[in-house]
Amino acid sequence: MEPRKIIPAVSVAVVRGDSVLLVKRARPPSQGFYAYPGGKVEPGETLAEAAARELKEETGLEASDYRPLRDIHIDGSGENHAVDYLLTVFGAVYAGGEPVASDDAETAAFYPLAEMAAMPLAGDVFSVAEDLLGNHGNARP
Repeated sequence: MEPRKIIPAVSVAVVRGDSVLLVKRARPPSQGFYAYPGGKVEPGETLAEAAARELKEETGLEASDYRPLRDIHIDGSGENHAVDYLLTVFGAVYAGGEPVASDDAETAAFYPLAEMAAMPLAGDVFSVAEDLLGNHGNARP
């Protein structure tokens, strides 16, 4: 069996005060789940450039101080994709404006940890938010 192709992708967790930006995914992977804005890296882009572009495309927002937080392997076979993704999650600081969902985001808004605990979240979204915002005594059920 041939090894599955791995495509580089990015997402960006934008922090505003005690909340983090999430989009509701309108398409696979993770359709219907809340996640950080992101997508595939285009040819010639650095990972940070791709994160900034995806943030702008999906929410209209800009951020600053991009820093890589973790790499996550996404197995696409569970969603009937022929490829896997190596997702680099970035943290960034909110730079102004209000999010407007577009591209493949159904909704876009800032959420505190307490509210996120009851939401359908993709993968490691909650643990990344905890790392960025601190636990504040809010445990995910």
